[in-house]
Amino acid sequence: QVHLVESGGGLVQAGDSLRLSCAASGRAFSRIAMGWFRQAPGKEREFVAAISWNGVTTNYPDSVKGRFTVSRDNAKNTVYLQMNSLKAEDTAVYFCAGDRGLDRLNPPFRVYDYDYWGRGTQVTVSS
Repeated sequence: QVHLVESGGGLVQAGDSLRLSCAASGRAFSRIAMGWFRQAPGKEREFVAAISWNGVTTNYPDSVKGRFTVSRDNAKNTVYLQMNSLKAEDTAVYFCAGDRGLDRLNPPFRVYDYDYWGRGTQVTVSS
């Protein structure tokens, strides 16, 4: 079992940067891929970033590639999402999630691949 708590959201202007953190508890954390998703009002939850259990492999959709960077520190049980050059369309509630499988080298990008979810943190980008 893995418990996740996100932090770091807030209100920023377009072009600014934010770093989100996801603190995890549970012994399985260091063996599972971690993902970030976001959900805007009236829209489905969408994939933002994912990182393998060992931090070697990352995945991003085209919408954030080159602007967002996911990283993890297994010693601190924490995953990060660095967001640069923020746009108004990045406004959403951001969730971190833990993979349902262990030791997956290619981190998944689908919502149903993740069993553990935080409660989310709001990111608002004003244009």
